[in-house]
Amino acid sequence: MEKNKKASSGFSALLLAFVLVITGVLFCTMIVSVSGTQHTLYISLAIVAFVVALILLSGLVVVQPNTSVVLTFFGEYIGTVKENGLKFVNPLYAKQKISLRLQSLESTKLKVNDKLGNPIEIAAVILWEIADTYKVAFDVVNFSGYLTNQSEAAIRHLASTCPYDSIEDENASVTLRDGGEKVIELLEQELNARMVKAGIIIKEARISHLAYSPEIAHAMLQRQQATAIVSARSKIVEGAVGMVEMALELLSKKQIVILDEERKAAMVSNLLVVLCGDKAASPVVNTGSLYQ
Repeated sequence: MEKNKKASSGFSALLLAFVLVITGVLFCTMIVSVSGTQHTLYISLAIVAFVVALILLSGLVVVQPNTSVVLTFFGEYIGTVKENGLKFVNPLYAKQKISLRLQSLESTKLKVNDKLGNPIEIAAVILWEIADTYKVAFDVVNFSGYLTNQSEAAIRHLASTCPYDSIEDENASVTLRDGGEKVIELLEQELNARMVKAGIIIKEARISHLAYSPEIAHAMLQRQQATAIVSARSKIVEGAVGMVEMALELLSKKQIVILDEERKAAMVSNLLVVLCGDKAASPVVNTGSLYQ
């Protein structure tokens, strides 16, 4: 579990180290003017001043904004310093800097099978940040590699549990192409469930690439076009039948013309040809009767 460590200001230690370095230099300059016992004493004092200054300097650490420093003492976790500025800690502490800034990861294009077994290509862009420095530092060997591998595994799992679209599975509640926010929610939940072990939190995830694999892309495009044409034709026929029905009802209601069953059938046929045809109908003037 992460522990926040309060560190003292490093400016006092820096000032003391500076004074010790100056003192050591002064002792070195005085060595040439003395001899005997004083000579040995000045050498010892200069060495001590430099060593103490070096120890003080080794305990200084600069903590940048949105950056933390994990401290350990001979393998024991001491805590994490998150307060910004120049800080002084025990010189014997081992220090590991860990960034807390928001970072982005773009996965590679993965070739997987969707819920219906169709090969597809999918990729995602993931925004993440470190929430627990203890888990990042000690629970995983390489959190960056862990993040990449688990992200790809989560994307593969999402793709295998949802169909690409609803053409083959009309009862699908969520599809990768039309799922929108629901697909994003499922992906973020899957990622957070995997990343919590490493102390990483997923802030946002978006699918950046989604397509059928090249070997079936052309066939799927033709299927989509055929489905769209059939759907459009169904709407056209439905509308045309309604218009024909309305036309016959108005003709009968206003008694514009009295049509027997055969004439009604002929009018219905002509109206459906006009309304459902791909091209504009060419009018034909019949100067005779219907039966000639």
